Amino acid sequence: MTTVLIADDQPMQRFGFRMLLESQDDMTVVGEASNGTEAIRLVDRHRPDVVLMDIRMPGLDGIEATRRIVAAGARTRILIVTTFDLDAYAYDGLRAGASGFLVKDAQPEELLAGVRAVASGDAVVAPSLTRRLLDAYIHHLPESGSGTGDPRPEDARLAALTDREREILTVIGQGWTNAEIAERLHLAESTVKTHIGRILAKTGARDRVQAVILAYDTQLVTPA
Repeated sequence: MTTVLIADDQPMQRFGFRMLLESQDDMTVVGEASNGTEAIRLVDRHRPDVVLMDIRMPGLDGIEATRRIVAAGARTRILIVTTFDLDAYAYDGLRAGASGFLVKDAQPEELLAGVRAVASGDAVVAPSLTRRLLDAYIHHLPESGSGTGDPRPEDARLAALTDREREILTVIGQGWTNAEIAERLHLAESTVKTHIGRILAKTGARDRVQAVILAYDTQLVTPA
């Protein structure tokens, strides 16, 4: 049974999410929050598998709530639910540690699939959409060099990666799917999944979305 917390300041939105989620045999809603502060408190109390997190809420917003929940080390995964698929706030939510995002006008089956994917440790955002999001808000990323013309020192998170793992992290950042990685690098898809698991473990990235952000942060990938 997947436990879900709904965080949204609109009662009708929460009601709609609850009705949809509780229509499923494998999901149950353990609580509702109308702002980020309530969301943090209820996560601490119920330890849900997934939080459906709105961004714009009164008081503490969904981005800061996500950041604090992730920083606390909770196993709960955050699924940002926003109005626009290229909202700058959605980017900040991913940076804060969310496992993905969906738009509020997504089809019911997309929302349900998203909750299941996040609960199982996968990312919801498709690689191509993640790339588009990051490209649109690339100004949030640190600039190369220090203003002196010197290159940035290599990020310590990359130090433990093998050459193959670094190569795979790079193409993940470029939006390649597992199937594309397997085909183009002449690997079995199961081997690709194993490499990705090791990349996540070595770098501390929570999921594929965070791996893409890491690839941009460390400039393994630069915008097209």
